[in-house]
Amino acid sequence: MTLNRYFGTDGIRGTFGEEPMNPAFVYRLGLAAGKAVGAGLEGQPVFVIGRDTRTSGPVLQQALATGLRESGARVLDLGIIPTPGIAYLTRFVRAAAGAVISASHNPADENGIKFLNNEGMKLSKEQEEAIEANLAASTAERTDFEGERLGEASPHLFQAYMQDLYATFPSLDLGSLKIVVDCSNGAAWHAAPQVFRRLGANLVALHTENDGRQINADCGSEYLRSMPAVLAARLVEEKADLAIAFDGDTDRVILMDEKGNLVDGDHMLALLAEELHTQGRLLGDALVTTVMANGALKQFAGQKGFALLQTPVGDKYVTEELLSLAKLNDAEGKLGLGGEQSGHVILYDEDHRTGDGIRTALFILKMLTDTPGQTLSRLATHLEKFSQVVASCNVASKIDLNSLPGFQERLGRLKDDLPGLVQWNSRYSGTEPKYRLMLEADQRSSAQDVARVAWQVCDLIQELTNTPPGAKIEVLNVSQGGLMPRP
Repeated sequence: MTLNRYFGTDGIRGTFGEEPMNPAFVYRLGLAAGKAVGAGLEGQPVFVIGRDTRTSGPVLQQALATGLRESGARVLDLGIIPTPGIAYLTRFVRAAAGAVISASHNPADENGIKFLNNEGMKLSKEQEEAIEANLAASTAERTDFEGERLGEASPHLFQAYMQDLYATFPSLDLGSLKIVVDCSNGAAWHAAPQVFRRLGANLVALHTENDGRQINADCGSEYLRSMPAVLAARLVEEKADLAIAFDGDTDRVILMDEKGNLVDGDHMLALLAEELHTQGRLLGDALVTTVMANGALKQFAGQKGFALLQTPVGDKYVTEELLSLAKLNDAEGKLGLGGEQSGHVILYDEDHRTGDGIRTALFILKMLTDTPGQTLSRLATHLEKFSQVVASCNVASKIDLNSLPGFQERLGRLKDDLPGLVQWNSRYSGTEPKYRLMLEADQRSSAQDVARVAWQVCDLIQELTNTPPGAKIEVLNVSQGGLMPRP
């Protein structure tokens, strides 16, 4: 199997100014991608490009667009726009590919490039390998892109994406709801408030700066998961019915009910799957999740009578499984449903092939408004999650986990440490120099018990990978939100 040098599970990422996130490399990437995607096509290939609010976005887009143009492609500039907007519009204009300049929920000093194929989905392994091969063979050098265009300005396409969002539920009226929306100072800064206000919501819009310096800084969906008390206090202050938080590129969304409880991806998947199953609209009568999903979701699926299919970690694998379901089942009038507990929820149909945080929120709000007097807290109690933590720790190197002395033996003792162990997952991050461990246990183990073991494993792997003492470790209480302190 060929291992990519640059592509991870979510495109190419890095710190701005350092390869691969400097203009010189991104220019070569544009040349390589244009050549790979354009191979075999009749006529001039078209790329649509958008970005989030990071200050490094425009200069990287200049470099990428220049490389693409020099490869023979036509480039359409969509400006600051949610990643799912690029996915939708790539199909809408029948472009050869789309490109997003974003590092999602990562800090402002990082950035990334994500390519989407002509179906609005992530590139295939073969396409990534072709781009990598072109990069390896390239001798092109250029560092100055002053005066180069970002692409052909195409604001009408942004409006086409917005119209598609409004068309999700044409008669949806949010006039009865007061909603707090956290836009993460990212790609949702303008689109999300516009959508919810047009649908009548009494809106409190937070973190709507677009200067790029504060993207994801103490705000957004990942911050909400780790520090729920902050938004919960604002929710009480505003006397709001719920809160909605997006990540930096708006493909993820996390909700908070009126009582300050988190409603994450697992909750939303359970609610949507039950609704679609009841209506006979759930594609393949199956919900697709990753192996990181809470075990209670599997139990819930069994009780409600639909199947639960699990994939490796990564939304691209969820999408691939939804594609398979569409090929094997009659998809007419059906919606494919899959996603991750991070809030990346894919509502798959002919025009939508990736997660869209705004669209997902609209589906939940439709369920909420369909029943007079319904509250999000009552809806969310349909799924009672097991105690689950996800630990994330920096590592100096990603040494093969199977070769680390004593590490697999330590994992083998997890059941002894946690008698109520339901499931666990051990892996390196596909996009960052980090190790991740998910542990989940039933009522025989408390969240504190599970967190204690997670801290022990993280300490061990940092030692085995020669990571400097004091390197960052975070243990997130996935079930209830909040970071768990070191015991």
